Amino acid sequence: MPRFARIAVLVAAPLLAVPVVANALTSPASATAARTAAGAAVPADWSAPGPYAVTVDKATNHTIYRPSTLAANGVPNPVVIWGNGTGATPAAYDGMLRHWASQGFVVAAANTTQSNDGTDMREGLDVLAKRNGNASSPYYRKVDLSKVVSAGHSQGGAGALNAAQYDSRVDAVLPIQPGPLATPGWVRQPTFYMSGQNDDIVQPSWVLGDYNGSGNRPAIYGEVRGANHFAPAGDGGVFRGPTTAWLHFMLRDDPAARAAFAGPDCGYCGDTQLFSKWLRNTKFTAAYN
Repeated sequence: MPRFARIAVLVAAPLLAVPVVANALTSPASATAARTAAGAAVPADWSAPGPYAVTVDKATNHTIYRPSTLAANGVPNPVVIWGNGTGATPAAYDGMLRHWASQGFVVAAANTTQSNDGTDMREGLDVLAKRNGNASSPYYRKVDLSKVVSAGHSQGGAGALNAAQYDSRVDAVLPIQPGPLATPGWVRQPTFYMSGQNDDIVQPSWVLGDYNGSGNRPAIYGEVRGANHFAPAGDGGVFRGPTTAWLHFMLRDDPAARAAFAGPDCGYCGDTQLFSKWLRNTKFTAAYN
């Protein structure tokens, strides 16, 4: 389908309409645990809760999910900037964003329901930089702004790509079922594209096309088996584990997370229960294997 037609489909589709999100939020977390347990090749259960209690702070245009005690081990916390799907707010992804914070990441989620250009997402970094430099703030010198992943779902997935393209502060990208209004070939940072096998709003072939156009940098494509467009809502469902692993890999170079993605026998490479398709480009294998 031509790109302009894809745009028309996305504009017409009720992306993350309130009733659909409500249904997604009621999905049992146990289903995620079962799927993760089945993927025994992955060396860690990244969908399990992290060790940190979570605090949610409200800024004017952002919702910040963070560990209640920042820099608990003496090391500043890395950053995730987040973009929502069309018509959605961070509340639609509350469980997943809390999960990332429990893993030790500071998540600046833009409150906008229109995140495509990535501007509000990038402004989240400015908000954190201001707090990080304020001696009276609990964030003071406890946020690592040199380690940033831009992430988002649907329209926000395109926003994640756009934020990375226009902001050198972004180190890696996590576009989940990304919309079409981005130019993936202009992004320079390592990218983990995620699609849903049964997504009829952002079809897997569209996301695969974006991956195929990303030969200028390390890139991975993961098509989640059986997932529809709304699977990442709420607690992230089956997307929660691999997205968390990517954050640990890119922002902490965690050895177990690296093993899930890198090397000839990477954990996700053989996890056919979680992924119906898994691809890594030559730039990725050259950089990380």
